[in-house]
Amino acid sequence: MEELKILHNGETIVERVKVAATPITRMIGLMFKKKMEKGEGLLIKPCNSIHTFFMKFKIDVLFLDKEYKVKKVIRQIKPWRMTRIYFNAYQVLEVKGGTLSPNIREEDQLEVVCIS
Repeated sequence: MEELKILHNGETIVERVKVAATPITRMIGLMFKKKMEKGEGLLIKPCNSIHTFFMKFKIDVLFLDKEYKVKKVIRQIKPWRMTRIYFNAYQVLEVKGGTLSPNIREEDQLEVVCIS
């Protein structure tokens, strides 16, 4: 599985991002995972809506376009919730709830570096 690092204004915001790009990895996502560490993330693509069914912890979510521009920020989504569809998003970055920098806003540009 491909692994990435995500930067915002030159600073690392997520150190280890796994990419879920197959039907199975996209479907499973973070379901049933017991916890997520700070610095970990999951990038689901293609994806423009998520749910947190069968999850055990809150997550922060960035809906991104193909060029990694932030289209929507949702912080601290609780388990057993759904988001609406964001038609301008192509992919979703999920990180541990409460760990996403408060400086990240809609229309910010993120940088992606492949580390594997």
